Amino acid sequence: MYFILSYFAMALNYIWAAFFLIGFIVALCKAIFLGQTGLMSDMMSGMFDSAKTGFEVSLGLTGVMTLWLGIMKIGEKAGVISVFSKAVAPFFRTLFRGIPKGHPAYGSVMMNLSANMLGLDNAATPLGLKAMGDLQELNPEKETVSDAQVMFLVLNTAGITLIPTTVIAMRQTIAMQQHVVNFNAADIFLPTLIATFIAFTAGMIVVAIYQRIDLFKLPVLAFFGGFCGLIALLHFTLSRLPAEQMQQTVGAIGAGFIMLIVILFIAAGTLKKQKVFDNFIEGAKEGFQVAVRIVPYLVGMLIAISVFRTSGCMDYLVNGVGHLVALCGFNTDFVPVLPQAFMKPLSGSGARGLMVDVMKNYGVASFQGKLSAIIQGTTETTFYVLAVYFGSVGIKNTRGALACGLIADAVGLIAAIVVGYMFFH
Repeated sequence: MYFILSYFAMALNYIWAAFFLIGFIVALCKAIFLGQTGLMSDMMSGMFDSAKTGFEVSLGLTGVMTLWLGIMKIGEKAGVISVFSKAVAPFFRTLFRGIPKGHPAYGSVMMNLSANMLGLDNAATPLGLKAMGDLQELNPEKETVSDAQVMFLVLNTAGITLIPTTVIAMRQTIAMQQHVVNFNAADIFLPTLIATFIAFTAGMIVVAIYQRIDLFKLPVLAFFGGFCGLIALLHFTLSRLPAEQMQQTVGAIGAGFIMLIVILFIAAGTLKKQKVFDNFIEGAKEGFQVAVRIVPYLVGMLIAISVFRTSGCMDYLVNGVGHLVALCGFNTDFVPVLPQAFMKPLSGSGARGLMVDVMKNYGVASFQGKLSAIIQGTTETTFYVLAVYFGSVGIKNTRGALACGLIADAVGLIAAIVVGYMFFH
């Protein structure tokens, strides 16, 4: 497993270096053979501008991460998350075989999935490591992944995202930089929810087939019936509205849901006579640290992408893929986000940098900008999560975990593109 972690870490290093080297070589050839001597200056200016953009975006993210981890801490101390865990316990008992009833692993798994549901991105990693450690205690073969650990990994990487917090924060920051008025960063709430639900379902079905789990049980059917019913009701209601009004309504639903979560957590803590502000500060300190850790990764990817794009290589890549897509008779407006989609299973920071690049070049309110946001919120970084989570407990034999995770990723990507067209194209 440590070999896998090192391999994919090196793969990301090679990709990062390739952006610089290929971009420089192409720019040098253009300068020598085509007389485009200004490209080198443009590349240097682009690197500095991208470094500034990366810091500004991360700075905007700091406030939101501080806010949400503070709110999460209030909800945790108030017992709201614990109540939610008990509500979904019958559903989890069907999926996670080998975990005794009432075992602490259920709470750890629920905390991690809750963080992912709220789109807390890197903040979910410590919770995921704790959950994987609890599951490892129940694992009879310490070097071979258990059925419960495979299910947890896939549901983690393809989990449902209720609120794509990090993505919303970045969109809001970029919208301010682009002076976009009347911008609702939460308008991707419902499309992201639908796409992640499809990815979650695909991952769960694939693992259930692999582990021969019977999904036709009341807790599972009730969960999916209720979720599908809610989405169908929303879609039926919204599909009758004009396109512009539908987007405004989706944004209002997203903003309203976020505010409901905040008020629910604070009200529960207040009713239990807890020091809600002190609890908020305790969680907020963790949020600041998480956001600061993102800065070097985002800046590093943005400057590499800037060199690659300024040289013209990104256009060659996108136009080449777009030509192939057009030959198949499909609309090509989604093509600019494909580099981000291909990066997502490898690196969250790399995909995040490509998302920011799309929003900068096409506009945060454009179709491409919205689609890149949906894709960023749809699935996790499968290779990274697999290597870090399994590596942390010494698992070497991963069985079918990687294959199941990648299948869920592929389904999630296709779902994100289709849903993006349905809502915003």
